[in-house]
Amino acid sequence: MLDLKIIRENPDLIAENCKNRLSPVDIEAFLNLDKEIRELKTSIEEKRAERNSLSKVKPDPETINSLKKLGDEIKKEEENLNEKELVFTEIHNSIPNLTHEEVKVSDNEDDNPILETIGEIKNFNFKVLDHVELSLKNDLIDFENATKVSGAKFYYLKNELALLEFALIQYAFSILLKKGYTPFTTPDIAKREVLEGLGFNPRGESTQVYNISDSDLCLIGTAEITLGGLHMNQILDNDKLPLKYCAVSHCFRTEAGSYSKFSKGIFRVHQFTKIEMFQYVKPEDAENAHQELLNIEKEIFSGLEIPFRVVDHCTADLGAPSIRTYDLEAWLPGKPNPDGSLGDFAEVTSTSNCTDYQSRGLNIRYKKEDGSKDFVYTLNGTAIAITRCLIAILENNQQEDGSILIPKVLQSYLPDNLKVINRNINEK
Repeated sequence: MLDLKIIRENPDLIAENCKNRLSPVDIEAFLNLDKEIRELKTSIEEKRAERNSLSKVKPDPETINSLKKLGDEIKKEEENLNEKELVFTEIHNSIPNLTHEEVKVSDNEDDNPILETIGEIKNFNFKVLDHVELSLKNDLIDFENATKVSGAKFYYLKNELALLEFALIQYAFSILLKKGYTPFTTPDIAKREVLEGLGFNPRGESTQVYNISDSDLCLIGTAEITLGGLHMNQILDNDKLPLKYCAVSHCFRTEAGSYSKFSKGIFRVHQFTKIEMFQYVKPEDAENAHQELLNIEKEIFSGLEIPFRVVDHCTADLGAPSIRTYDLEAWLPGKPNPDGSLGDFAEVTSTSNCTDYQSRGLNIRYKKEDGSKDFVYTLNGTAIAITRCLIAILENNQQEDGSILIPKVLQSYLPDNLKVINRNINEK
């Protein structure tokens, strides 16, 4: 959550930021509610003090009536206070973070500046197939039985594609371990308070979160949640920072409200595996940490020899916790263009600087050299989202006969250093 002091002292700035971020929060109404809550607290404290003072004298009928009246008033004001605080907290949690000064202000979520393009886009001299066609041709994905068992937007990875999932995990870890990241596998569920503290919305029609009925638990949509909640209510040692973590987890997303977005095959699904990066850093180190996460993502996809571009989210496309977010968008030869032709870029990774927005929500601080305590900054980044990475590999490495070349960096993680996916050859 955003520092309440900043909101109180800079209402116009925060209101303008909310407008730029397409957040419907009414800051003036929020601050009026804040004032009402503080006045109620003062009134309750004064009445409690008066009741304590009266209770110290020998009670007479008039005193007894006064105590009863005070008790009723305190109870009524406490109930009113609780109701207002619930509304206040919900609104406070919905106020987005401040925005980096270099982020483009735009009300169009597709208006993201392209910072650089890396890799050469292949010119195929044959008809390009998309990942669904390639998978069916090589018996790599089973959609039909997955729909029967689990419903729409689920899938079975089969044969070489199932092996490639684990090869990608090993490949990502081989890079991250050399850079000082501690590897984790995390729970696939988290408490609602953790999601809310990190800035995720686990309620409402537009939520991407699966809630577990009759509990305060949710299925996670990213290991950012479980890694971010790891140090909840803790004070970290200054000398131990930065803390660099990476984790494999299953990710679950309802994809509510995404019906108008590209979603063919395994591009937009309800469950997938992801390797996530997460850092806890001192405030002064956050900018460099953000660049480090971006550079690792670029290294991973450059190693896979997949063409991609780096985009900088504009204000309309920023998630609430982030002050700045970069995406890697990979070239997918089989993805339809708006004009109907094939070949377009699509998001495959994201990295965000969340400053102290998440640590404030989860009360994660660090002890500074002078002994004082302050909130750490948190940053996250996708190393590899398996399904989208698999799409990029299949489509960019397809051959005229429908076979798929496997990137060299992955071959050592596969049986017999497998170099090509070809159903006719691999089944012999």
